[in-house]
Amino acid sequence: MMGEFGLLGVPSSAAAHGPGQEKAPAALRRAGLLERLTAAGGRVVDYGDLPVARWRPDPRQRRPHNLPAVLDVLRQTSRRVGEILTDGRVPLVLGGECSVTIAVMAAFRDRGIEPALLYMDGGVDLFTPATNPTGILDSMGVAHLLDEPGTAAELAGLGRTRPLLRDDRLLLFGYTDYPGAEHDVLVRRDLAGLPAEQIHGRPEQAAEQALARVRASADRFLVHLDVDVVDFFALPVADIPLHNEGLTFDEAMRCLTVFARNQGLAGLTITEFNPDHGAEDGSTTDTLVRGLVGALAG
Repeated sequence: MMGEFGLLGVPSSAAAHGPGQEKAPAALRRAGLLERLTAAGGRVVDYGDLPVARWRPDPRQRRPHNLPAVLDVLRQTSRRVGEILTDGRVPLVLGGECSVTIAVMAAFRDRGIEPALLYMDGGVDLFTPATNPTGILDSMGVAHLLDEPGTAAELAGLGRTRPLLRDDRLLLFGYTDYPGAEHDVLVRRDLAGLPAEQIHGRPEQAAEQALARVRASADRFLVHLDVDVVDFFALPVADIPLHNEGLTFDEAMRCLTVFARNQGLAGLTITEFNPDHGAEDGSTTDTLVRGLVGALAG
């Protein structure tokens, strides 16, 4: 296992489509993530959880939706991740929704560190308030990192550096491409990475291929893991399900194992887990935690 992790929970659904994801850090903790990771040989320092920020409809701020609340969560997150970095540890951030990665990247950039981003996600999150009529921000994280035209200035400018991420330091991994506004950005900015169809049946090889491309642009990299990269029928953990698409859970964890053992790993965020979607007895969460521990412990 790499370095010493600094574990931080961000129990927020402020940027989501509805409530549920704010329960994720507590559910992962109840399932023994910290204790199991330590028992498996991991070195982990617990930085606790931020205050719970539950989704609420905001009639005054619709597009993007709930922006003040999202910004409040992300500013707190960036400060706390900054503390982890100052202490010399690897941030292991439990979301919450996808927007948390904006705060993690801002914390790095504010300290003069420019890591690449390996974005392991069933989608590409390239919508903007101009192209997604729902205004829901957790479909817009990558667009704000790249400062795509039409994004919210307050969010794209969360850190001292703008854009927070250059195109050549992003690798999209495990996604399914659809026609429409996001695909148009993907093509225009030449962001095509490794979609799910190129990973099936060869997870380790695909992960090594991704690492080679990421490490060519930067010595260090962050991993963003959105659990919707996993087919919902394979393991029902995602907030917004993808049915009969995405990776198997085994494929996803085998890829994460390759990423986690690389010396360049600078941080990991785990996002979009909605505990309410799994089995009532907690067994789905248990399966997720066992997979995560196995991957992070190598």
